[in-house]
Amino acid sequence: MSAVSKEELYRLVDALPESERAVAARVLTALRVVGGDGQQHTIESAPIDDEPETDEERQAAEEARREADEGKGIPAKVIFRRFGL
Repeated sequence: MSAVSKEELYRLVDALPESERAVAARVLTALRVVGGDGQQHTIESAPIDDEPETDEERQAAEEARREADEGKGIPAKVIFRRFGL
């Protein structure tokens, strides 16, 4: 990914609709927190789930995959809005 100037970031923020600025502030704050201490909070640093998957969990995952394949998912912007992000 190529470097982005601060000016370009400022232009992107200025172009945001007022309704999305709170989300942008949260995202930028999260980036600052993650990048500020030098640690990367990635899936690679998450602990391994060593508990076996239950039949109920397996069935729920299969159902979720089926629904996603059928286009029955919820758009990310709806989820973000629901959780105030």
